[in-house]
Amino acid sequence: MSVTKLLTPLKRQTLSADVYEQFKELLISGRMMPGEQISLRGMAEGLGVSVMPVREAVQRLTAEQALEITPNRSLRVPQMSVSQFREITSIRKNLEGLAAATAAQCLSDEDTQKIVMWHESFVREMKNETPDGARLISLNKELHFAIYRGAKMPVMMQLIEALWLRIGPILNYDMRSGPVRVNQRTALTHHASMVDSILKKDVEGARQALEADIQSAADFIISVGVLVSADAPGG
Repeated sequence: MSVTKLLTPLKRQTLSADVYEQFKELLISGRMMPGEQISLRGMAEGLGVSVMPVREAVQRLTAEQALEITPNRSLRVPQMSVSQFREITSIRKNLEGLAAATAAQCLSDEDTQKIVMWHESFVREMKNETPDGARLISLNKELHFAIYRGAKMPVMMQLIEALWLRIGPILNYDMRSGPVRVNQRTALTHHASMVDSILKKDVEGARQALEADIQSAADFIISVGVLVSADAPGG
């Protein structure tokens, strides 16, 4: 599906910020693939705006390394090297593990309802005869972020979002690279343990289950050989 079809036309005055938020959500939710080419004009048409606010949003995302300009001046979602991926995975385990552990101690009833809702949606999709990989990636993001928001630590949330801007597209390689991971239902096991620990206020159990979920996906992505084997010069 063309990325432009995923966009919602904008009406408010803060166009650059709105464009940025839509781009950001597409990246974090894994709706865009690594290496995917982006047309500023196509994005502007999909959003119903001029090219200027799209260019401003893209400049911001490029500065955050969520998008990149190639040597021939085209715009794309970055590929990622194995070493970069391992580094981000290590940071994610520590940061998101802390968020899960913190959430286990202070969930509100509303937080709990959202976590259970997203978990049940993920389970239903995973148990379909032919699960939709793109939907699984999106539901996975929603479940994780529902947990992290439950920690009520806005600075940590900003840091996690910054990591997911770069890692979101890469996570496509987990459940959209074939039936292996879906058939194994590994994520289902980790998610069940994660949610169960959080609802029981098991701080260490929540941390360990969250870290295991991240590491399991990372190990699989590295094993299928889709990452760049070495960092680009100067990268």
